[in-house]
Amino acid sequence: MSASVPLPRTTGTTNSIPVWAIDSSGPTMPIPLPAKCARHSREGEACCQEFKGEDERRLIDPHVVRDIVIGLSDGLTVPFALTAGLSSLGESRLVVVGGVAELIAGAISMGIGGFLASQAERDHHRYLRRVTKARVQRSCDGELEREVHAVLGPVGVEEAVSRQVALNLLKVESASEQGDGAPDAERGLKWGESVGVTEFLLKLGQGLEEVTTRRLYVSAFTIGMGYLIGGVIPLIPYFFITEAHIALVYSSIFTGIVLLIFGAIKARVTGAAGSSAGGYIRGAVSTLAVGGAAAAAAYGIVALLDV
Repeated sequence: MSASVPLPRTTGTTNSIPVWAIDSSGPTMPIPLPAKCARHSREGEACCQEFKGEDERRLIDPHVVRDIVIGLSDGLTVPFALTAGLSSLGESRLVVVGGVAELIAGAISMGIGGFLASQAERDHHRYLRRVTKARVQRSCDGELEREVHAVLGPVGVEEAVSRQVALNLLKVESASEQGDGAPDAERGLKWGESVGVTEFLLKLGQGLEEVTTRRLYVSAFTIGMGYLIGGVIPLIPYFFITEAHIALVYSSIFTGIVLLIFGAIKARVTGAAGSSAGGYIRGAVSTLAVGGAAAAAAYGIVALLDV
């Protein structure tokens, strides 16, 4: 096994830790793609994959973030508008009773809606998988090569490479359907169910991913709990202040502050904020503007109906 040597360093860099190349087993044996940089026992050495950018971090699953945003935004606006309308009755107790009833019903309804939406997405994906697999089976190699290149070509892959990719995907899909008699440990992911041209066209061609059963329940729980937590916030002042019209003022202030905080957190977990304070400010202000506009519109409609 040949020894690793440090890569050339660029001039002016502030990092003094040397980056070492991948160990090579010889010029005739290609290095497998999953191989990592060499780790040596010498002090001060590091793998190049350990270096990260200033704002590089692991983000939360975007599906979870979407569900949280849906639940919290609805929870902050709908109960606020309801309690604001009920505050005209004068007593905070009536506002609390009506708000809690709507909050529980809304959280259950939102959770069921998230479950059914994810279930519909899963059913749609399974239908498209059946249709795409049937189309792949009745299509000639040339047509499949054209479809693969239609996906890879726009990102800079040459036609000859696309043709090789299509042939390899056809071979893998055929082998996964027929089975080659090899143990699962030897076949690995290459011989799993989600391989071949069909999955390629679904994932990269149409941008569709399989919705797991776990995802159904996670979506329902996340949206429902987001609505419940968001809906409690506008109600808090009514628990401590008996005059509903006074509690409405504190509820508006409290909800606005929470919208600002929620917007800044959302900008952080989605990566939209970047590394500057301006990104957090934009996220907070935009969330406050959208949530405030929705709450104001709902309250205005309730006020018109109460006239």
